[in-house]
Amino acid sequence: MIPKTAKLRVARPTDNLTDITNMYVEGLGFELLGSFDDHNGFDGSILGHPHHNYHLEFTHHRGSKSGRAPSQDNLLVFYFCEPSVWDHCCQQMLSAGFTAVASYNNYWDLLGKTFEDVDGYRVVLQNREWTA
Repeated sequence: MIPKTAKLRVARPTDNLTDITNMYVEGLGFELLGSFDDHNGFDGSILGHPHHNYHLEFTHHRGSKSGRAPSQDNLLVFYFCEPSVWDHCCQQMLSAGFTAVASYNNYWDLLGKTFEDVDGYRVVLQNREWTA
C-alpha cells in the first residue's frame, strides 16, 4: 500500500525543455523545484509547489527526439472550486503560450477549457470542484 505521505511525480519527455518549463511555471503558477543537466545524458526540470504531494518532471535525452503527444487524450486535469480563480488561470494559460483547443472528449468542454502545450500535450482546467 502506498502511504498517504507519498509524493507523486508525473514525468514525460520533451524536445522543448526550456519552453515547456516556462509555460507550466507561468501558466499554472508552478515553481521550479529542481533541475538537472547531463545526468546520464538527460536534462530536466521538476515543477510543482513545495507543499503539494505531486510534481511534474520534464526531461530531454540529449541526442534523441521525443516528438509530440501520442494522442489528443493525454491530459492533466485540474479542478477549481472558485470561478474567479478558474477564469484567471485560463487567462494565464493563454499568456504563457498554451493554445485553447476543443477537447478530444467533449465532456471536458461542458464545464472546462482545454489547453495544448508546444508538445501537443493537454491541460484541462475544470470549472468545478471534483467530488468522488
